[in-house]
Amino acid sequence: MKHFIQAVCMAVLLTSCAEEKATKNLVITGNIAGLKKGTLYLNKIQDSSLVVVDSIVVNGSSAFRSEIDIESPEMFYMFLDRGATTSIDNSLMLFVEPGVMNIETTLDQYYANAKVTGSKNHDLYEEYKKVNSRFNNQQLDLMEEKLTAMQKGTAFSETEFEKKSKEITKRRYLYAINFAVTNKDAEIAPYIALAEISDAQVKYLDTINKVMTPKVAKSKYGKMLTEYVGELKKLEK
Repeated sequence: MKHFIQAVCMAVLLTSCAEEKATKNLVITGNIAGLKKGTLYLNKIQDSSLVVVDSIVVNGSSAFRSEIDIESPEMFYMFLDRGATTSIDNSLMLFVEPGVMNIETTLDQYYANAKVTGSKNHDLYEEYKKVNSRFNNQQLDLMEEKLTAMQKGTAFSETEFEKKSKEITKRRYLYAINFAVTNKDAEIAPYIALAEISDAQVKYLDTINKVMTPKVAKSKYGKMLTEYVGELKKLEK
């Protein structure tokens, strides 16, 4: 009976929290298991600088909630200040969009254990990172092969190394371009063009720019990509 009453009380508490009326167009809720005290900072890039959008003090309860207004889907960075303890595992990238997002993670593996729901763009970004990491691992394996050969004094072709490295880079760029074009109706498309392959040939960036849907073209990164491609075309002339 005792456990039943506790379960009912918990259900009522969760329901009341879920039904809390939002006053902003983005609500971020979450829980960091194991965190008793600390501060969460929501940051974004503005005019080439990292600025704080909101700060959330955690004291006693590991659950948190933030409400903010955003003009367009955008990449945010959620930084965890643990207080007395320090860790390099303290930053989480979030592709936010209007609606309700939830983050579930743990104190000991803040980044690695993070589960983010409620954002289509963030889901797509995670999908992109999963495949893109394979290319990064291939580059690391190639570099390890080179270093091992140098340490052992065995024969190693620098020309062959450069050839393989360029092939991996080419595949990574082609994947990014194809991913952006395939997801032309999501704000992640122009973001990837700007953040991942901004040094690609203008014709490829222009392809992404031209296929964006009107909604995406009007977004923050859509406008930035259009402006960037325009500047590159001027330089070509």
